[in-house]
Amino acid sequence: YYWHGRFALPPTAPELLPGRQRGRELPHALPTGRDGEPMSPDYRPMSVLFDLDGTLVDTAPDMAHALNQLLAEHGKPGLPYESIRPHVSNGARGLLGLGFQIDTPHQDYEELRQRFLDLYQSDICAHSRLFEGMDEVLDVLESRGIIWGIVTNKPGWLTMPLVKALNIHQRAACVVSGDTCERAKPHPMSLLHAAQSIGLKAESCLYVGDAARDIDAARAAGMPVIAASYGYLEPGSNPSQWGADAMASHPLEILQLIGIQP
Repeated sequence: YYWHGRFALPPTAPELLPGRQRGRELPHALPTGRDGEPMSPDYRPMSVLFDLDGTLVDTAPDMAHALNQLLAEHGKPGLPYESIRPHVSNGARGLLGLGFQIDTPHQDYEELRQRFLDLYQSDICAHSRLFEGMDEVLDVLESRGIIWGIVTNKPGWLTMPLVKALNIHQRAACVVSGDTCERAKPHPMSLLHAAQSIGLKAESCLYVGDAARDIDAARAAGMPVIAASYGYLEPGSNPSQWGADAMASHPLEILQLIGIQP
């Protein structure tokens, strides 16, 4: 599983982040070097674990559609897709906050949440697709003997229908949903459970996610982590400050960061 030799990232390579502000230092974290060149070019994870929404799969079109359906049911105008997309990683809570300006303490929150989820589930994969380039990433990982899996905060009753509709459920070495474990991200429990389920130590895995909680969870688990800056970033968020080991602005850059030419 380990590649030996010299590898220099090309001029268009993803950004390697020198700062590790969150969590403890990782003994096997992605090393950083000068001029975008890894200090340890033989770094190769034995497994890559992906967040689902905003990292592996672009679910924003279907989530946005469900929100606008709910808004229409309540006589409210729909929101433009561009304003909804950045909030999708925060799930129902984030989208209801955007559309209805309410949070969990509100008396109508739970009823709206359940209706939103029902609408979303009824057409969960009408327009959701793997992010551009992600299918190639998975193919290359599999061809190199690097297993991959999914660790998401999305509940299992929504996760499994989605991954089955995308026909990736049999390819994934594990699928850990938000309700698989007692605690979800940013707690590290789900990432540690995923590593254990595929028979690996956390430091032998790499996690990729598009939210600060993903980086926090990986750091707490002792797992190297890449921030997916192509995902659903909220206005004002800066993934370079999350404390990830590296950042990818396109799925194919994940391969470059682990020393594989796509």
